[in-house]
Amino acid sequence: MNSATKCLPRVLLADDHTILLDAFRTLLSPACEVVGAVTDGRALLEAAERLKPDVIVLDIGMPRLNGIEVCRQLQPRLPDTCWVFLTVNEDPDLAAEALRLGASAFLLKSAAAAELFSAIQLALEGRRYVTPLITKGEPLGVFLSRARNNDSEKLTPRQREVLQLLAEGKLMKEVADILGVTPRTVSFHKYTIMEQLGIKTSAELVQYAVKLGLVQK
Repeated sequence: MNSATKCLPRVLLADDHTILLDAFRTLLSPACEVVGAVTDGRALLEAAERLKPDVIVLDIGMPRLNGIEVCRQLQPRLPDTCWVFLTVNEDPDLAAEALRLGASAFLLKSAAAAELFSAIQLALEGRRYVTPLITKGEPLGVFLSRARNNDSEKLTPRQREVLQLLAEGKLMKEVADILGVTPRTVSFHKYTIMEQLGIKTSAELVQYAVKLGLVQK
């Protein structure tokens, strides 16, 4: 590796579409050192802590653990890593939630390549960016002050993990295996979530997970 390569920002990519990962790697490689690419949130947890990249470019809607939850868990442990969300989700509340959790940027996959490069550069400079397609031209401070708090704060981190996995259609035992707990524990979390939120059916539970952006419609 030459000295010029060493100076490039180290970027980790996360998206559940392999074709997009390959495209992003090709797009960013001239200006960044792409140190890894993963296709689900739990793989991102492991890769991020192992690689400690300068920048993580990630989607929200990823299987096994969504991007917002990965950021919530890892940002305090990787304070020097910049989080750049690149997604199809245009929900301004999710954008505001991502920034509250420590993300640097939030932009859409429909953005031009120049916008992605600009967002990464701003993040590396310690500045924040949200695409104007979401802020509608409002100053960032005004946008954040108007956005509501995300309802996911009503749940604990483990409850959010259980909720996403159940909403993805996984069985109790599958959820238990992924989280390293017993099926009885998963059942307890499901019951507690439904009691807390006043939800009566599994279908309503899935609808709630979609509302929070934990899973895609």
